[in-house]
Amino acid sequence: MTAVRPEQPVPVYVEGHGLLRGKVVVVTAAAGAGIGASVTRRALEEGAKAVVLSDTHERRVAEAHEALAAEFGADRVLSTVTDVTDEVAVQALLDLADTVGGVDVMINNAGLGGTASVLEMTDDQWSKVLDITLTGTFRSVRAASNRMIANGTKGVIVNNASVIGWRAQEGQAHYAAAKAGVMALTRCAALDVAPHGIRVNAVSPSLAMHPFLAKVTSDELLHELKQREAFGRAAEPWEVANVMVFLASDYSSYLTGEVISVSSQHA
Repeated sequence: MTAVRPEQPVPVYVEGHGLLRGKVVVVTAAAGAGIGASVTRRALEEGAKAVVLSDTHERRVAEAHEALAAEFGADRVLSTVTDVTDEVAVQALLDLADTVGGVDVMINNAGLGGTASVLEMTDDQWSKVLDITLTGTFRSVRAASNRMIANGTKGVIVNNASVIGWRAQEGQAHYAAAKAGVMALTRCAALDVAPHGIRVNAVSPSLAMHPFLAKVTSDELLHELKQREAFGRAAEPWEVANVMVFLASDYSSYLTGEVISVSSQHA
């Protein structure tokens, strides 16, 4: 019989230490309550000169902008609606970053999941997940890299992958393929841009809890997924954001082409 893993308490929130002081940080899929929202807040707490947040949901973008501007200052928060499947929109996002000095850190968080067996998955289901999660990340990596080169910036790109890119999960063929692709993209892009002093890394979270996940996942499945974690609990989104900030900071100056697993999953 498999032992029940008790749920360990969430650790104390880590205060900022100025790791991104003076940087312009761009984040996709940054509205709402997930990893993107957490890394946006974390970047501001870590002293970013400005954060440019984006999402496809206009109302959520406006609400996030208003709340963060009130807390951190209107001059440090910019926002726009961005669909990463649209090259023009991705370029417009980076144009906005140029108004405050140009992108130093690009965090590619946009992605789309879903559950469907390969026996019933349609071409449209497959293509939509791949276009947002993998090709959208590619578009953003390409655009940010070229903008950094044009600006003479030795910038950093951080992609959001998933442990599902390594480990099988029923009904997740499209998402797993996309996230495995993000990992491979990260490794190869890192070599392409290294001569320009640009670093590209990725995080690979396992289970990060936020309201949307709780809404679309049954209690039974959440319990099962938590039991796969050594601490018997999901990560808080800010725990994933902390690793993204580390990768974006000068503390990881010799890391590129790496995929860091943000996971407590046991063998």
